[in-house]
Amino acid sequence: MNKDAYHPSTVGAAGFSAPRPATMIYLCADCGAHNSIQAKEVIRCRECGHRVMYKMRTKRMVQFEAR
Repeated sequence: MNKDAYHPSTVGAAGFSAPRPATMIYLCADCGAHNSIQAKEVIRCRECGHRVMYKMRTKRMVQFEAR
């Protein structure tokens, strides 16, 4: 196995914290405002009411293995 390969964290139950609600940051397609939307919440901009939202890209490195 390659030593530079991605290795996920192996934190056990001792490192477990209470689950927090899944809040995602979205960008409004009309006005560009940042909106935080939780699960089961209406997808609508809080500034202008527009319904088209873009999901923000993750800041962490994402690596895929090609076949």
